[in-house]
Amino acid sequence: MRLITPRVLVLLGLISSPCVLAYSVNSKTNPISRRDVLSSLLGGAVCIGAATSASAVQQDYKEVPTNQAATSAGRRGCKTDTDPSRTIVTCRGELVEFSKDGRLSSISATANGVSTSAVKNPSRYSPPWTYLTETDNSRVAWQSLVKAINASPGVEIVELTDSYVHATAPTQFPPGLAGEIGLDDLEFLLRPEDNLVLYRSASRTSVFVYPLTQPVSDRNSNLKRLQQIRDTLGWQELGYRQEGSQMI
Repeated sequence: MRLITPRVLVLLGLISSPCVLAYSVNSKTNPISRRDVLSSLLGGAVCIGAATSASAVQQDYKEVPTNQAATSAGRRGCKTDTDPSRTIVTCRGELVEFSKDGRLSSISATANGVSTSAVKNPSRYSPPWTYLTETDNSRVAWQSLVKAINASPGVEIVELTDSYVHATAPTQFPPGLAGEIGLDDLEFLLRPEDNLVLYRSASRTSVFVYPLTQPVSDRNSNLKRLQQIRDTLGWQELGYRQEGSQMI
């Protein structure tokens, strides 16, 4: 296994991060591996909360054009905080309330989550649910869904109509994200004419650790939360089940 010394860390810009200062030792007596560095950065993600200013948390996420930066490509309404070792991107402009057509947004490759609208991104796509296994009454189905959402651990409904739900849940992975940046957004849309429910669940914040070009994985926590809700309802998916990302 190839080893990384503090000299290399300095060149990479990682030694400036407080998350890896503990590894700044004599490379001849205690060399470290790339895996050690990455584990330290991910395990020390509590540094992320401290690095994010209060003004970032209170950012007014109005609809803005897609950010062309590599770490926020395909996303809208983003706030980016970066240092030599990591980049933190928080976006809220993808919610239905900011959508011109009232549709659920897709999931960019720079974000973690799944959506029934991510038809062009197989790793982020999950098929719609049909409630016909329970009832053919859309109102009854909707009430069942709202009940299942409320029963899901950590999930809190923040907006509810007769055909739309927006809920939030604490982000599980990567750890250390707190406050408004440390939430996953869950959205559900009822389509009674098709006996379907469409959905989207995505982490507001993506964390990029240098030199990775993909966000640190949510370990499929968004997908698993949705699957638990569907399992509670006993509803079926209209398509192949999403197996989730194999990212680190």
